Amino acid sequence: MKNRKIQQRIVGLTAILLIATAWAFTKKSKSETVTDQTKPNIIIILTDDQGYGDVGFTGCKDIPTPNIDRIAKNGVVFTNGYVSYAVCAPSRAGLMTGRYQDRFGYSRNPLYRPFDATIGLPLTEQTLPELLKQNGYNTMGIGKWHLGVHQQFRPWNRGFNEFFGFLGGGHRYLPEEYTIAQQDSAKNEAESYRTKLIRNNTVVEEREYLTDALSREAVSFIERNKQQPFFLYLAYNAPHAPLQATPKYLSRFEHIKNPKRKTYAAMVSAVDDGVGAVLDKLQQLQLTENTIVIFLSDNGGPENDNGSDNGPLRGGKGSLFEGGIKVPFAMQWPKQIKANTQYDQPVISLDIFVTIASNIGKSSSPKNQLDGVNLLPYLQSKQQGSPHAYLFWRQFDQKNYAVLHQSGFKEVILKDSVFNLYNLKAEIDEKTNVDDKNLLNSFEQQRRKWEALTIAPIFYGLNQEEIYEREKKAAPQK
Repeated sequence: MKNRKIQQRIVGLTAILLIATAWAFTKKSKSETVTDQTKPNIIIILTDDQGYGDVGFTGCKDIPTPNIDRIAKNGVVFTNGYVSYAVCAPSRAGLMTGRYQDRFGYSRNPLYRPFDATIGLPLTEQTLPELLKQNGYNTMGIGKWHLGVHQQFRPWNRGFNEFFGFLGGGHRYLPEEYTIAQQDSAKNEAESYRTKLIRNNTVVEEREYLTDALSREAVSFIERNKQQPFFLYLAYNAPHAPLQATPKYLSRFEHIKNPKRKTYAAMVSAVDDGVGAVLDKLQQLQLTENTIVIFLSDNGGPENDNGSDNGPLRGGKGSLFEGGIKVPFAMQWPKQIKANTQYDQPVISLDIFVTIASNIGKSSSPKNQLDGVNLLPYLQSKQQGSPHAYLFWRQFDQKNYAVLHQSGFKEVILKDSVFNLYNLKAEIDEKTNVDDKNLLNSFEQQRRKWEALTIAPIFYGLNQEEIYEREKKAAPQK
C-alpha cells in the first residue's frame, strides 16, 4: 500500500514535470516566433518609365496619386533620389544586387533569347531575395523581371519562392492580346510582349487587365504570409508602353485632352489603386507598423513616347541628365521612420539592398561588396553628413558619364569629349555650364578610380541584334 502511494506520487510528479516542460517549450517556441516576427516585412514597389513629376509628392497636379502619396506621408520622401541607370534592365540589376551594374557588365537592356545562357544577371551576383531567403523570408516577385530569360536566370532560380508575371522588358496589358503560349516561344523582345503570363514555370490564363492582376497577386501574397516575414517585389510594368488602359481608369481623366497623356494618367491611376490595395491589406492585418514599403520608378519618363512628365528636370529616359536618373522615391517604416520626413541628401537605389540587409538580423551577410549605404541612421538623425561623397553613372556604348558630388555639383560627359559641370542646388534644370576646371579635374580623378572597378558589358543589347545574330552564325558549332 505504501509502495503504491509512492508510485502514485512519482507518477503525479512526472506528469507535472512533463506539463511544465511542455509549457516551457511552448513558451520558448512562441518567443522564437515573436523574435522572427520582429524582422520587418519588406515591399518594394517599382514602376516603369514613370516621370519624376507624375506623383503627388513631387508636385503632380493632373494625376491624383493618393495611395502612392500615403507612403510619402507615412515616412520619408527622398528629394534627391536616384537610380543607377537611365533605362530599365541595368537599373533593375543595380537595385536587385546593391551594386553598380557596371561592376558585373550588366550595362545594356538584354536581348530576349530564352536559350542563350550568357544573357542575364551573372550567377556570381547575389540578389536581394537570395539574401532574404537565407534569413527566413518567404519571397515573391510580381510583374516585370528583365534580368534574364534563360532558365538559370529566371526568378525562381534567383531567390524567389514564388513568381507571377513575365520575363522580358515589357508586356501588353489586355489579356486578349496574350497570343504566344510559352515564354520560350517568343523569338524577340517584341514577341515577348504577347506571351501568356506565368506563375513560376506554369502558364496562366489571365482574364484581368495586367496592372489589376499584378495588384491582386500582391494582396494575395500578403494575406498568405501574414504569420511570417515576407519580401514582396512588386514590379509594375506600367506606365511603360504600350499605352493601354481600361474605361474604368480612362473615365477618371476626361479633363486631360492630350490622348497620350490621358492614357498614361489612367495607367498611373491603376497602379495607384494597386498600391492602395496593398497598403489597406497591411493595415487590415495590422502589419503596417513593421513593414518597410519602398516606392520608386526604375528610371525617368520618356516624355515623347508615353506622355510622362519629368517636371523641371532636363532630359528623360536614356539620358544622364537629371530627367533620366532622378526618380520619385519614398519609403515608409512606421516603427523606425517618422512620418512626414523629408531627406535632401543624394541617395540611390543601391542603398535599398544595404538598408534592408542591415536591418534583418545578422544570421547571413551579403556575399559581395555592396555599393549602397544603410540609410536608417541618417533618417533617424543618428548619423550626420551625406551617405555618399560621390555617385557615378556610365553609358558604355555612348561613352557618356555622370558624377554627382554631395555638394550638388554634377559633371556630365557626353561622347567622352564634351565636359559639363552643373550646380544642381542653383539650377535643377542643368542649363548653365559652370566654368571651374579645378573642380572638373577633381571629378575626373574620382570617375577614373570608379571606372577601374567596372568591366565592359557582357552581352549585346537590344539595338545590337544584327551584330549578335551575325556573330552567332559565325561561331563554330559545338
